[in-house]
Amino acid sequence: MARYLNEPDYSHGTVSRTGVLLVNLGTPDAPEKSALRRYLRQFLGDPRVVEIPRPLWWLILHGIILNTRPARSARKYASIWTPEGSPLRVHTERQAAGLAERLAARVPSPTAVVYAMRYGQPSIAAGVAELKARHCDRILMLPLYPQYAASTTASSMDALFEALRTYRNVPGVRVVRHYHDHPAYIQALRAQVESYWAVHGRPDKLVMSFHGVPRYTLDRGDPYHCECLKTGRLLGEALGLQPEQYAVSFQSLFGRAEWVKPYTEPLVRQLAREGVSNMHVVCPGFPADCLETLEEIGMEVKTAFLTEGGREYHYIPALNESAPWLDALADIALEHLEGWVSPHWSSAQAQSEGDLSLKRALAAGASR
Repeated sequence: MARYLNEPDYSHGTVSRTGVLLVNLGTPDAPEKSALRRYLRQFLGDPRVVEIPRPLWWLILHGIILNTRPARSARKYASIWTPEGSPLRVHTERQAAGLAERLAARVPSPTAVVYAMRYGQPSIAAGVAELKARHCDRILMLPLYPQYAASTTASSMDALFEALRTYRNVPGVRVVRHYHDHPAYIQALRAQVESYWAVHGRPDKLVMSFHGVPRYTLDRGDPYHCECLKTGRLLGEALGLQPEQYAVSFQSLFGRAEWVKPYTEPLVRQLAREGVSNMHVVCPGFPADCLETLEEIGMEVKTAFLTEGGREYHYIPALNESAPWLDALADIALEHLEGWVSPHWSSAQAQSEGDLSLKRALAAGASR
């Protein structure tokens, strides 16, 4: 068996591209038990996600979780599935198309944008293969995780570099580590919230709910919790809110270990009991709507709030394909592409240099 994958067909003089790999966490292929079992096996089998000793976790995962959780999760996914498929995949695909359009409009250098999922399809390895097939000799990985966490950003880095190990001719690589405090990201969030408020009015309280992580990750040096708090503070300031007008919380708990607090659902229940009657929830850490926003926040947490006496509850949709967010993605990408793309790139000059390269290669005995 060959050590390396075959390289894409290449002709001397071909103009190289710069690739952008837009990465999201992942989604099952269908809202069905078998698809959820495959997805959860890959997701929960990642040691970056669950840091329990492998032999013990293997027994728990394969003996209990994969026999009980897939059916329950499949029902939840079915409640938010669309005719086009998984909302997360649909929005991620549209974001990739929107980013490609903006890069093409802002820099003449040839670029290619593809999207990939850390878990599920299309995989990061498939994304790398597509970019190489499109003659990308440089790749920027742009994760759709504004806040860095070992379980998301670092895990995606692992998958990227594992994919690159399978090639002989490895492209140059850059990775966007985080952008939790990037001005364009914060302003995109502000625009999303304000446009929603323009239609639905302002709430008594705005809750900013981020995906939770185990408490021990904070104690061991993961900056995720701190970056979420900073995003929340910056968004609150951008909206002109006083600290008592908003709260930051964490959702999507899993297992029995302590996670970073406060937890979203208990906080929402408490606020309702304290007399908050009108609440809006936004999820700044989720640039694309998904199960955690549409089902957990949009349905489960809403029910909890109303059950405790709250009168009006709204989930503010994720950034999705909003123009300010796509513009922000382009800003973030171009900052990290500096030196790789240029506003001064000329197709005529590139073609001339390619022709010269071909002549030299032929003179040296190469075939076309």
